[in-house]
Amino acid sequence: MKVLVIGGGGREHAICWKLAQSPKVKELYCAPGNAGIAEIARCVGIGVMDFEKMTEFAKQEAFDLVVVGPDDPLAAGLVDALEAAGLRAFGPRKNAAILEGSKAFSKDLMKKYGIPTAAYETFDTPEAALEYLETAPVPVVLKADGLALGKGVLICNTREEAREGVKTLMLDKQFGSAGDRIVVEEFMTGREVSVLAFVDGKTIRIMTSAQDHKRAKDGDQGLNTGGMGTFSPSPFYTPEVDRFCREHIYQPTVDAMAAEGREFKGIIFFGLMLTADGPKVLEYNARFGDPETQVVLPRMKNDIVDVFEACVDGTLDQVELDFEDNAAVCVVLASAGYPEHYEKGYKIEGLEKFKDQDGYYVFHAGSKFDTEGNIVTNGGRVLGVTAKGKDLKEARANAYKATEWVEFGNKYMRGDIGKAIDEAIAN
Repeated sequence: MKVLVIGGGGREHAICWKLAQSPKVKELYCAPGNAGIAEIARCVGIGVMDFEKMTEFAKQEAFDLVVVGPDDPLAAGLVDALEAAGLRAFGPRKNAAILEGSKAFSKDLMKKYGIPTAAYETFDTPEAALEYLETAPVPVVLKADGLALGKGVLICNTREEAREGVKTLMLDKQFGSAGDRIVVEEFMTGREVSVLAFVDGKTIRIMTSAQDHKRAKDGDQGLNTGGMGTFSPSPFYTPEVDRFCREHIYQPTVDAMAAEGREFKGIIFFGLMLTADGPKVLEYNARFGDPETQVVLPRMKNDIVDVFEACVDGTLDQVELDFEDNAAVCVVLASAGYPEHYEKGYKIEGLEKFKDQDGYYVFHAGSKFDTEGNIVTNGGRVLGVTAKGKDLKEARANAYKATEWVEFGNKYMRGDIGKAIDEAIAN
């Protein structure tokens, strides 16, 4: 097979790495890719939102399968464009990607079909939102309706913070048009868990659980980022939680989308909050999570081509997912100052140390080649260092050991990825 992966981050590196393991994949391309992906796939300099160029290239090269990684092109309809050009594409069409593309849509869907989630209100004007917030209970959560790179969520502990939040989202337009409409949501407490699932329109197959760390600094301080690290499985995702979610959240979501005439094929990422009243949906994503993919795919035993094709063909009921009985931890090496101001262009050293290490991986998120052929930093999140272990404690120790193998000028990471592991052991 000849396969094209669209995207250029850590998620796409993990997808390309998994595809490269498949004996069925003879040629692998990635657009635009990055310096790490270039080791296993042929990178092509086409932007993910350049639909015309992308479909033209995919048609010309006659790819057997195109895998769309990021949220923006999915929400804008890249899968539709590829299918219209006669190509087989993995990912939801535009009318299904709205599950992530609009917070208001997903909240209304959950309300209509009785899927457990936080109470909420939706507002199209700052005046209406501010009036509501004068009497709403605090803390409260404000969410930009549209896509904001995983950062358009503000947790406001006081009424003053909530008023500032409305200003940030709706008046200052910090997240652009994503904040034209906002969702104001009750603040839920509990453990957060991420669960990724393959969907073929009617059948859903659940992958192993994971837990992300969004804040920039240790102790969950600092600004929200695209994710500073993750671990899998979550010790808090018990068989009881799994049973409840399968019955009340996972299948009902797939059925609800089908009932709305929005057949969903691809990946649904369920962001869950394990509250005292049971699991509730925090958010949906319509694609692999980043960096969750970097801990989930290394533990998956299946040939990913078989699963992708089953989703496209609607035959997922014939596939059983199989995961290793172990654990994985990913620590993100970022540029100091991320997610605000940071410098790029630092030479990355030590990548070769991962070459023949079994159970250790380095997934590139923000890297590129400089004019002399050196691999240099090219983003806020630079690398995802992942390691496996027999349990979470061992995987974490291995991952932090491996972060020492790599150096670049303004290397920064959190020192407490997986701190919940100790709390789980203590309880």
